[in-house]
Amino acid sequence: MDQSTLKPAAGSKHSKKRVGRGHGTGQGSQAGRGHKGAQSRSGYKFKRGFEGGQMPLHRRVPKRGFHNPFRTEYVVVNLDTIAERFDADTVVTPELLRERGVVRSGGQIKVLARGDISKKLTVRAHKFSGKAAEKIAAAGGAAETIGASA
Repeated sequence: MDQSTLKPAAGSKHSKKRVGRGHGTGQGSQAGRGHKGAQSRSGYKFKRGFEGGQMPLHRRVPKRGFHNPFRTEYVVVNLDTIAERFDADTVVTPELLRERGVVRSGGQIKVLARGDISKKLTVRAHKFSGKAAEKIAAAGGAAETIGASA
């Protein structure tokens, strides 16, 4: 085998369809564009979501409520998860939570009060529920709120 015997795979190469070159080609007269209408004209551009004059989906579907584009989504971590994953006297930071696989995404972290905590931990997060902060303080630890930049 050498370069002179190389050929493309069977059926992978075929000649380009030449439209609008006479009736004998099978693609003459309308050139595959059908009869009349906007799509048969040159320069026709359809609008995004256009469904041929039918009411488009984005207008058919009812819209309700209000979507706040500035809402901050928090990644939730519960106290029982923190208690089982970390030893006493550990400073629990968002970086440490991501490193240990407790939290996957890089969003802001909020600590919620599900479960109990008996270890003395310093927990640093972007937000705490009231009960979570109380439980951490009752266990002898500290709940430190950090800015959104971390």
